[in-house]
Amino acid sequence: MHAEQAPQGIDPTKAHPARRYNYWLDGKDNFEADRASAEVVASAFPTVRLAAQENRRFMRRAVTYLAGEAGIDQFLDIGTGLPSAGNVHEVAQSILPSARIVYVDNDPIVLVHARALLTSSAAGATAYLDADLRDPDRILADPALAATLDFDRPVVLMLVAIMHFMTDEDDPYGVFARLVGSLPSGSHVVMTHATGDYLTPEQYTENVEANVRSGVPFRLRSREEFARFFDGLELLDPGVTSVVEWRPDEELRQRPRVEDVSMLCAVARVP
Repeated sequence: MHAEQAPQGIDPTKAHPARRYNYWLDGKDNFEADRASAEVVASAFPTVRLAAQENRRFMRRAVTYLAGEAGIDQFLDIGTGLPSAGNVHEVAQSILPSARIVYVDNDPIVLVHARALLTSSAAGATAYLDADLRDPDRILADPALAATLDFDRPVVLMLVAIMHFMTDEDDPYGVFARLVGSLPSGSHVVMTHATGDYLTPEQYTENVEANVRSGVPFRLRSREEFARFFDGLELLDPGVTSVVEWRPDEELRQRPRVEDVSMLCAVARVP
């Protein structure tokens, strides 16, 4: 994508997580600044593209379980990212055609593409909110959310590869608690998060420095820091683990090493 094609309100000279992620997934909806930022990260973490791919595979498995075995037909996906094959609504509505999904992102390019490409099944519904995870009250108060999802019934909150962009100053645990506190009993939370647990001290320092140079705020968190988000929730088996190891359904596929993905995940039920 050329800078002159940037929609109004977009600064193509500043990297954005959604467009950078799109680049790692071999998408075309990114600018030179996004690609440059992505390559800075890759200089310290060469398997970052693999991590993005495995993160998407986990997301699809989790949605398949929640729409299928758990029978939940409502999803709130915050930090949607740019559309690619196997989006949340496609997976959920292939199992439950009446499933309803609200996507949230703060990049206007994401919303432009979402409204054009993320079409719902006739029986279900999708909506798209232009909002930031750092402002949960705005998300929860949006009329489109109330018009699409029924918070008297279980909802799946999706926070996939988004919370690691929340620095400590952004109050990530408070934001998480505000969102989860709005969910009725029987709801579920799906979350993935980059970790430095599999890195040597030298690699950890190199990754932190690369993320600073990339121009996108980023915070690696340990297993203990990640697990803290789920205090008071009921973790589903196998609990906190790598996205590679959460209920793998591709037994014939040679799965990558958890060290090469460095992404934690968990699915939990709201009691």
